[in-house]
Amino acid sequence: MGTLTGKNAAITGGETGIGLAITEALCAAGAQVLIGGILESPGREAVRNIRDKGGAVDFMKVDVRDGAAVDGLVQSAIDRFGCLDIMVNNAGVFDGFASCIETSESLWDKVIDINLKGTFFGCQAALKRMVPQGGGRIINTASVGGLRGAADGASYTASKFGVIGLTRQIACVYAENGITINAICPGVIQTDIRGNSTIILGSDAPKMAGVGSDPEAYKRLVPARRKGLPSEVADLAVFLASENAAYINGQAIAIDGGWTAT
Repeated sequence: MGTLTGKNAAITGGETGIGLAITEALCAAGAQVLIGGILESPGREAVRNIRDKGGAVDFMKVDVRDGAAVDGLVQSAIDRFGCLDIMVNNAGVFDGFASCIETSESLWDKVIDINLKGTFFGCQAALKRMVPQGGGRIINTASVGGLRGAADGASYTASKFGVIGLTRQIACVYAENGITINAICPGVIQTDIRGNSTIILGSDAPKMAGVGSDPEAYKRLVPARRKGLPSEVADLAVFLASENAAYINGQAIAIDGGWTAT
C-alpha cells in the first residue's frame, strides 16, 4: 500500500517535466490524480502511460491564467474523487534569462500571470474546499530563482519570489485549519522547460538562453556537478503530500544539488 493510498489530488502543469514526474509519483504512491494543463497532447499521452502502469489519472485542459478554469479543475477533481486532499500548483513558464531591459510588458504579464497568479488561483480554489473539510496539503513549485537574485531572468525571478511569499502568508493564516502549504525550489533539473515555454509564450517568447554560452556552466554553480532528475523533485513532493510531513509548513525547500549552499 502506498503512502498516499486513498488520497485525491489535482495538479496544474502536470503533463510535462517536473509536473509529469510529480503526477507519476503521486499515482505510484496510491493517489488519484487529475491533471490540469495547457498542453493537451502531452497530457493525453501522460494519462495513457500512467494508466498502463495501473495509475488512476485523468486530464483536462486548463489555462491557469483563468481563475474560473482553475476552480473548475478543483471542482472536477472533487466531483470525480469525492474530495481534494492534495493540490499541486506546478504550472509555469521560463523567461530565458531575459534581463529587465530585455523584458517586454507582454512577456512580463504572461510570466507573472502563469507563474504567480496561476498559483494564487490554485491555492484559493483548494483552500475554499480544504478549510471546510478541516485539512489538506498544498504544494507550490517555486525555484532556486525565488531564493537567489542571479539565478534567472527578471520576470521569472519576480514570479518565483512571489510564489514563496504567497506560500508563507497562506501557511501563517491557514495552519490552524489543518492545512500545510510548502514551496519546492528546484535548481538545475533535466526538463524541456525552454521548449515548452516557447510553445506557451508564443510570439512573446524570448531567446531561451542558458547560463552563459557554456552548456556545462551549471557545474561551476552546483556542488553535485550534475543536473537533478524530475523524479528526485517528485519524491520531495510526495513526502510533503504525506502524513509524514504534517509539521512542515510555510517552507521553501531547495532541491538543487547544493547550489544555494554556496
